[in-house]
Amino acid sequence: MTFAFLSPFYPWIKSFHVISVIAWMAGMFYLPRLYVYHCEVRPGSAESERFKVMERRLLRGIVNPAMVSTWTFGILLVLTPGVIDWSAGWWHVKLASVIAMSAFHGELSRWRRGFLHDRNRHSQRFYRIANEVPTLLMIVIVIMVIARPF
Repeated sequence: MTFAFLSPFYPWIKSFHVISVIAWMAGMFYLPRLYVYHCEVRPGSAESERFKVMERRLLRGIVNPAMVSTWTFGILLVLTPGVIDWSAGWWHVKLASVIAMSAFHGELSRWRRGFLHDRNRHSQRFYRIANEVPTLLMIVIVIMVIARPF
C-alpha cells in the first residue's frame, strides 16, 4: 500500500529521515560511552549525579525523539510509491536491523534506570563492547540501503 500524494514530498521526507537517523545514531554512540565513564565514579557521588542528568537529557532530549522521527519518516518513505521494490531482499535485512537498533535503544534505557537507582550491574568492559553494537547495525543498514546487495 502506497500513497501517491507523498511522491512530491519524497526529497523532504528522505532528508528529514536522514537527519533523524544522524541524531539517533549520535546518541546511540554517546550514551554507552557515558555509561563507561559513569562506572568509574562512586554511586551517590556528585559525579554520579552529574552523569545521571547527562544521561537523562541525552536519552529524553535527543535519542528518544530522534528514534521516533526516524521511524516516522521511514514509514512515510515506505508508503511513498516507488521507494521500495517489495520483491528485493535488502529491505528485510534493513528492517530487521532497525528493529534490532530499536531493541538496543530499549536496553540503553533500561541500563540508564539501573544507574539512576545506583544499581548498575555491568562493568566498563561490558559497556565498551555494547558501544560497538550500534556501529555494526549501522554498517548493515547503510549497506542494505545504498548497495542493496540482494
